[in-house]
Amino acid sequence: MKADRLLSILLLLQTRGRVPAEELARRLEVSARTIHRDVEALSTAGVPVYAERGRNGGIALLPGYRTDVTGLTADEARALFVLHTTGSTHSALGLDDALGSALRKVMAALPAPHRPAAELTSRRILVDPGRWRAGEPAAVDLDTLHPAVLADRRLRIRYRHSGETETHRYTVDPYGLVAKAGVWYLVADRRGAPQLFRADRISSVTVTGDPVRRRRGVELADAWEALRRRVEEPPSGITLRVRVRRTRLDLFVRLAGPLIAPEQDGDAPDDGGEWVPLRLRLPALGAVRQLLQFGIELEILEPEEARDRMAAEAAAVTALYAGGTEQD
Repeated sequence: MKADRLLSILLLLQTRGRVPAEELARRLEVSARTIHRDVEALSTAGVPVYAERGRNGGIALLPGYRTDVTGLTADEARALFVLHTTGSTHSALGLDDALGSALRKVMAALPAPHRPAAELTSRRILVDPGRWRAGEPAAVDLDTLHPAVLADRRLRIRYRHSGETETHRYTVDPYGLVAKAGVWYLVADRRGAPQLFRADRISSVTVTGDPVRRRRGVELADAWEALRRRVEEPPSGITLRVRVRRTRLDLFVRLAGPLIAPEQDGDAPDDGGEWVPLRLRLPALGAVRQLLQFGIELEILEPEEARDRMAAEAAAVTALYAGGTEQD
């Protein structure tokens, strides 16, 4: 484990230049003290690594030092060859041909014992990031947005919010682009606060002459994680106790998996019978109407207000169809 960590530190420093010890510790899931011990070990082994103190300090390699690392493990080699299907993020960025070329070069450089497993993995594992029945994705001008993000300059964008027809003008500090289930997002700070912009709602992008002003120590992954949690874990909402018919559990999990909340002490255990107890988290009471799609395969047990709301929604649907149509 220590050898892998030392190699990871070396590669990070070689790629990024000066990196704060706290950031290395966070990325490698160890303490800052462990990072400093690892730096001493690298220095003892002859690697020209040094640490600088102060506000802009960090750990770095002497300028010009490079090392070629080709000794991949078997699992690392297999991981590189888990391929995306066509229409993936590589395609959207125009990198399909580059990906294929890179993988061919990596295959040629692999140790001979690892090549059969890597090739078999590429033929047996395929990752399709698109959702079922998602329809055609909206057009996204990544040819403009991608180089704009890489310019490390502030951006001026025209953006249309959901449900609106007018666009708004914003000046933002970009961290990067994220593809989530086939949908592209721009992650950026606006007035120093993180914000998420759907790329298909950005009608124009202008790169300014001002350097980007990101929050110190925050990377794209950090900003995305904070925004993702804000979307997936809203501060308010309602928790339901429900039961789902076991024969429809797989379908329910597939369609409503994000609504399932962790079990708590006192929840009824799964006794292996006809019904499976679950706890759901909904953003608001009115959201219970989306559970109507499961019909009699799902029953709300608690709270009573949710049962009443579901009964009212079901009664409204029944009333709509009870009288037939004028054509009938």
